[in-house]
Amino acid sequence: MAKFILSIFCLGALAALMGCNNYPTLPSATSSEGQHSNTTDYLIGPGDSLNVFVWRNPELSTTVPVRPDGRISIPLVEDVTAAGKSPTQLAREVEEKLKPFVKDPIVTVVPTYFVGIFSQQVRVIGQAVQPHAVPYRTNMTALDVMIEVGGLTKYAAGNQAVIVRRTADNKEATYQVHLDDLLRDGDMRANVYLEPGDILTIPQSYY
Repeated sequence: MAKFILSIFCLGALAALMGCNNYPTLPSATSSEGQHSNTTDYLIGPGDSLNVFVWRNPELSTTVPVRPDGRISIPLVEDVTAAGKSPTQLAREVEEKLKPFVKDPIVTVVPTYFVGIFSQQVRVIGQAVQPHAVPYRTNMTALDVMIEVGGLTKYAAGNQAVIVRRTADNKEATYQVHLDDLLRDGDMRANVYLEPGDILTIPQSYY
């Protein structure tokens, strides 16, 4: 019985500590202060699927996956590094490699399935229905990401969720985000913009 009471006390203390974090919050996406537009170029990552189109050469055009080593292989060209490059950069490199075989090649690279590199993902861990990494897109908000991962589980302490973000000086900053208010109460003031590389952590409620 004493062990049971001690366990309850410890869980309560942990929940209290979680409820007492004093992390700052980000400006609401509905406010002028929170509005922004992050328009960084998309960079190809392992797991992406790419359509490589070679004009007037259908036999060379193909759709290929980016391997775990970050490379692709296409007809006449093997082991081209794709990860970390924009589709335009990769297209120009493939053109150069095709020149010994094709006169004045014109190549277009179009991603058809997006994963992206880690620094351009928003990773959701903890008490989301389907926690996983979401490719970042311009003006992505916490609401957008939570729709992607299916919302909160019934055990989630949504108002204790935090965003961990790498700052310009390569340090970590932590911000509290009130996901219960946003998703369960519909309070759009709790919606905030996310940045590429953010980690959204949703803890479990212990009471």
